[in-house]
Amino acid sequence: MTTDVFRRVQLVLFVILLANLAVAALKIVVGSLINSASMTADGFHSLSDGMSNVVGLIGIRLAMKPKDLDHPYGHNKFETLAGLFISGMLFFVGGKVIYDAIGRFQQPVELDISLSSLVAMLVTLAVNIFVTVTEYKKGKELNSPILISDSMHTRSDIYVSIGVLATLVGIKLGLPALIDPIASLIVSGFIIHAAYGIFRENSDVLVDRSVADTEEIRELAMSFKQVKDAHNIRSRGSHHAFFIDLHILIDPLMTTEEAHALVHAIEEEIKEKINPNAEVLVHVEPYSDTNLED
Repeated sequence: MTTDVFRRVQLVLFVILLANLAVAALKIVVGSLINSASMTADGFHSLSDGMSNVVGLIGIRLAMKPKDLDHPYGHNKFETLAGLFISGMLFFVGGKVIYDAIGRFQQPVELDISLSSLVAMLVTLAVNIFVTVTEYKKGKELNSPILISDSMHTRSDIYVSIGVLATLVGIKLGLPALIDPIASLIVSGFIIHAAYGIFRENSDVLVDRSVADTEEIRELAMSFKQVKDAHNIRSRGSHHAFFIDLHILIDPLMTTEEAHALVHAIEEEIKEKINPNAEVLVHVEPYSDTNLED
């Protein structure tokens, strides 16, 4: 990822941070005033959105560091680590919401629902939709794992806010206060689901899960008539730190210069068709004389 892209990601995270803090403050204040566990829980979830933005900013700052002797592949995985930290925060928040909801089951609290609380939820819901759509769009545009992970985090707020809003309307219509901790448990489900999704996406990068179609790479290599076979094909990384290595078998009578030109052509073809940021390593092996084609 270039420095320019990193800075654009930072700007997006900072703007989203301000929006999340404003939404969190509104939910927590209104939830406390009306004694709503579900709205207050949703507010702390939104606050965790802001904290995840801070973690993302720190991760991006570290990932921006250039390659050095100790880190010849760069520092891109700090962005991935930031995503894992965000998932850990979400798992913790989800657990806290469950704990608080259990307390409300044991000691139910009557809610004081007002028109202002309903308006507050509608406003925060609109902000959450704007934040999620904007962040996800920018994440795809910039191919940033941290923006995409953070948008998954914030996206859960939309469904959570809808659930809380439905709870407030239900109580206003005469449903029992017990529906509030039930809604909180549903909130926790969305939070934990988002946490798992973020964990899965980022852990795949750290454990070097394959990121390209092996057969597609083989077909690209085999499209060159000088290549007799291709095997031991591997890939790993993320969009901006994408690594592919493979072995090809060629005529042992080819000169070093010809083999070098072939390897370079294969690398460029893979970059063009699969990922322009790919670092491709091609290992050349001699094809058996007994199997050489005429």
